[in-house]
Amino acid sequence: MSGTEEFDVIIVGAGPAGLCAAMYAGRGLLKAVLLERGVPGGELLNTEWIDDYPGFEHVLGRELAKKMTDHATLFGADIRQVQVESIFRRSDGIFEVATSSGVTFEAPTVILTAGGTPTKLDVPGETEYAGRGVSYCAVCDGAFFKGETIAVIGGGDAAVEEADYLTRYAEKVYVIHRREQFRASRILQERLFANPKIEVIWNKVVRELKGGPSGLQSIELDDTITGVDSSLAASGCFIFIGFRPNTGLVKQHFEHDSSGYIITDDRMMTSIPGLFAAGDLRVQLTRQITTAVGDATTAAIAVEKYLTERRTRVDQASVGV
Repeated sequence: MSGTEEFDVIIVGAGPAGLCAAMYAGRGLLKAVLLERGVPGGELLNTEWIDDYPGFEHVLGRELAKKMTDHATLFGADIRQVQVESIFRRSDGIFEVATSSGVTFEAPTVILTAGGTPTKLDVPGETEYAGRGVSYCAVCDGAFFKGETIAVIGGGDAAVEEADYLTRYAEKVYVIHRREQFRASRILQERLFANPKIEVIWNKVVRELKGGPSGLQSIELDDTITGVDSSLAASGCFIFIGFRPNTGLVKQHFEHDSSGYIITDDRMMTSIPGLFAAGDLRVQLTRQITTAVGDATTAAIAVEKYLTERRTRVDQASVGV
């Protein structure tokens, strides 16, 4: 299958941001297509329970994903399950979005909502206990561990800051780091060391995550100096060893921060005219479902205005104004 299809806007990534953008594009009567390599839902599909999304006190991630997908479809969302390979803006202002199917999608605007990917430990048990003790988001899941013993893996700003945050719920928080000193900023370290609920375990790496039907039960460790193994009883393991925004699809330079997150203006437009970004791959203070859909709402409405302004310019150029 090959060929070209034309749209007003192409949305890349069907997580919460992409689904929200598709819904608003439909409401705005735009000819839109939403491209997603897998099942719509994004990281929602990897989250067991969600209790911080307004209107849903306690909802399964996959259930919320289905509700968002159904809502977008109700407003005419055209969702295609296809792998996007590249996004390129031509000199005439039209974007070409190439896919693995051989079909190239074209539009004067693109909303990039491809999210990001937490760096995994890649150890036995990590996938099995994801959502059942293993987490990559303290704000999302911390409240599930009230009064329990948990561990944080990592030594950067995110790990140290989130460990301190998690003490508002957990009775005891262990911070496991593979070296004998943190990379985190000094002020964050001082706050962590002053917290009586936190204990640091130096020079250890995770070998395996073990548990049972109820979820995670222990973290198996190896000493990076002596090689001696040990076991830490814990019902939660929060992994903060890195996060990679999925921005590699864009084949032209765009403004970004030192970690590769896209810089946008207040309309969610990037430094590439007509390319908008929403959700986890954008520079922002926090990355939550609520912020993702907020970004997407702004982006979709901004796309409408951008397209109107573009048509006006084209019409004026055609009559020599």
